[in-house]
Amino acid sequence: MFILACNDDKTKTASADAEKPAATADKPATDLPYTASYSSSWSQDVSDADLKMVLTTYKDWENGNISGLSKGMGDTVTVDLYTGDRVVKSNADLMKMWTTTRDSMSSVRIDMGGWEKMYSTDKKESYIVTWYDEYDTYKTGKVDSASYHDINQVKNGKIVWYAQYKRPKK
Repeated sequence: MFILACNDDKTKTASADAEKPAATADKPATDLPYTASYSSSWSQDVSDADLKMVLTTYKDWENGNISGLSKGMGDTVTVDLYTGDRVVKSNADLMKMWTTTRDSMSSVRIDMGGWEKMYSTDKKESYIVTWYDEYDTYKTGKVDSASYHDINQVKNGKIVWYAQYKRPKK
C-alpha cells in the first residue's frame, strides 16, 4: 500500500525504467577496453554446501586429513600449480602426491582471509575463489609462509579444477 500511496518523481522514474526494452538492459553501462574471453556474466549463485565443502578441504589440508580432503575432490582433477605446471590426476594419484607433500610437514596453519562464490551464468559453471595465508613448518625445521589465491571449480559437489597462485611472504 505504501508504494501505491507514493506518487513522486522517483516512483515515476522507476516505472519508466521498468518499461524500457530488453535490448537497452543488455547493453553495457560503460565502454570497456576489453571484452571478456571467458565470461563477464557472474552471480553468487553457488550453494552454501559447495562453499562449505571447498573450505573443508582447506581445513583437512591444515589438519593433515588427506582422506577428508579426498572426499571433496572429483574422480579426476585438473590442477594448475603455482609453479606453472598443470597436472591432470585421478583422485587417488592426486592424494598420493599431496600425501608426500603434507607428510614432509610437521604443521600447517591457514589464515583464511576471504572467499567469493562465483557462478558464470552463461557457462553454467560454479567457482569458489579463496585468499589466504599459509604457514608451513617442515619436519626439517624450515618454516615457509606465503599468501595464496586459489580458484576451485565445483561440479556436482566436488572440486574438478583447482588453480593456485602464490606470493612468498619473505
